[in-house]
Amino acid sequence: MGNDDRAATGRGPFLAHQIRPGDRYELSQGHAIWCAPTGGDGARRVLRGGAALASDPAVTEAGIDPGYSTEAGHLRAPDVAIGNVPDAPGWIGGTPPLAVEYAGRGQDEADLQAKIRELLDAGTRWVWVVRLIGPRRVEVYEAGAEMRIAGPGELLSAPGILRNDVPVEALWDADAADRHTLTNLLQRHGYDGLDAVRAEGHQEGRQEGHQEGHQEGGLVHARATLRRLLSRRGFAISPAQEARIDACSSTDTLDLWIDRVLDAASADDVLA
Repeated sequence: MGNDDRAATGRGPFLAHQIRPGDRYELSQGHAIWCAPTGGDGARRVLRGGAALASDPAVTEAGIDPGYSTEAGHLRAPDVAIGNVPDAPGWIGGTPPLAVEYAGRGQDEADLQAKIRELLDAGTRWVWVVRLIGPRRVEVYEAGAEMRIAGPGELLSAPGILRNDVPVEALWDADAADRHTLTNLLQRHGYDGLDAVRAEGHQEGRQEGHQEGHQEGGLVHARATLRRLLSRRGFAISPAQEARIDACSSTDTLDLWIDRVLDAASADDVLA
């Protein structure tokens, strides 16, 4: 920090340019707000929920903990921001259209409510607060509307920001987040969902089956579907795993592996 950066001495009020990337402070009307590191449970859920939202086919910009400064004494960093996250250094002007906060142990409720108001007043359309303490739920804040609560089994929507409605559980549950992320990624590549990939695989199998026989054609399309899904999940396939897939002569086994792709953490889990 330079000599004029009073944040180094603890004296305020402060300006946004006095806070450096990596400093664990936000600013509200020049007042510094300490932001403690996230615990393991919250950190895992921020990562999963952020991926479930950022993978939406309509999203082109997203980030975790980006800093927004709408005026000199103001700096806020949502846990997850969807929209208005340019790939450029420095604090971001404006606000994200959709902001997500994860509220766990040690949450300062007064500061959280102030942060929500400031984001909405500055132009954020929705703030979703994921409550990690007590019954799992999401509080939905929208400018000019009453706060509402969405629980497990419900869907969250953000028209004009997200193409797909988001299952509430996808913001904290790993399996739900992975399923929603996979659906989003498939849609980014032109598929409506997993069933569309399987249908294409069956079609490829039927076409190749005319040349190689019905049974072999079924194996070919199942192998092709499996490889395609592994690739969509970003799983690297070793030569040994490639050989194992090629050597598999059971459509039941291949179908089992295909079903595992959705929830697996690696190609090893799929082929276990």
